[in-house]
Amino acid sequence: MAFGGIRAALRRLRIGVLLLAAAGLAGLWLLAGLYTLSPGEAAVVLRLGSYQRTELREGLHFHLPPPLERRKVVNVGVSHREEFGDIDAEPKSALAAETAMQTSDNNIVLVEFFVQYRIGDPFHASYRVADPVALLRDGAQAAMREVVGHNTIDGVLSEQRGAVAEQAAARLQQILRGYNAGLSVTSVELQEVQPPDPVREAFDDVIAANQDSIRMENEAEGYANEVLPGARAEAAELRSAAAAYHDAIVVEARGEAQRFLALAAEYRRAPAVTRKRLYLETMEAVLPAAEKVIIEPGTAALLPHLQIGPRGAAQGGAQ
Repeated sequence: MAFGGIRAALRRLRIGVLLLAAAGLAGLWLLAGLYTLSPGEAAVVLRLGSYQRTELREGLHFHLPPPLERRKVVNVGVSHREEFGDIDAEPKSALAAETAMQTSDNNIVLVEFFVQYRIGDPFHASYRVADPVALLRDGAQAAMREVVGHNTIDGVLSEQRGAVAEQAAARLQQILRGYNAGLSVTSVELQEVQPPDPVREAFDDVIAANQDSIRMENEAEGYANEVLPGARAEAAELRSAAAAYHDAIVVEARGEAQRFLALAAEYRRAPAVTRKRLYLETMEAVLPAAEKVIIEPGTAALLPHLQIGPRGAAQGGAQ
């Protein structure tokens, strides 16, 4: 009996140990589904190889332990950069071929640029295409060549550089969206744009002339902005003065007309008195400005010999 009890106890002990081991292994298996996402990270969760969900929230997460579910953590907060072309590369190198592009006016221009992008869709970036970076590089070159091919060399070199970069970024994003690449283009920037070496000096002269033209236009516009306000103010002042003079003359003319009408009415009532009054008023206005000489009676014969008036005063001064 004692031996049988010992065997039963050992059996129960073995079962307990096995259960504890199984529970520990189950716990460790479940712990394999715990993971933490840092800021800027995302996790793509696959269930038995099929896409299940994308976790974007930072912190602690859980999915069914492998092999039921698996995760791939992708950094979506980092901006990546790819550079294209090299103006100083050897003429027959791959970089030189990547740099040379044809414009709409059948000229060759050397374009060196870079693309900044980030991962927009972690699942597409991880599983839709085999090599997203290679797709981005091919798409960026195709987009830039297409945009440059629709612009003249003068526009690419100076006038439309910003527009070329914006159009290339939009076209590249369209290409990537068509392939479900999961990449989001942040910007496309032109680093250097130059004509080929044999004609570079001539194009430098053209660019310098365009810059001089823009500078002179800006100076002329600044001078116009400086002069026009003064001219407008002077014109307004002259118009105001002319209007005031007009009003004064009209008022004066109306006053003279009313005075004449009043005199005409008085003259009709008393012609002799009015005539004499007009004569006296006229003499009163004229005589103060006239030179007067008072002589005694009987001395009029001496007047030609007297130095009277401005002529005589001048002759007296000359003596």
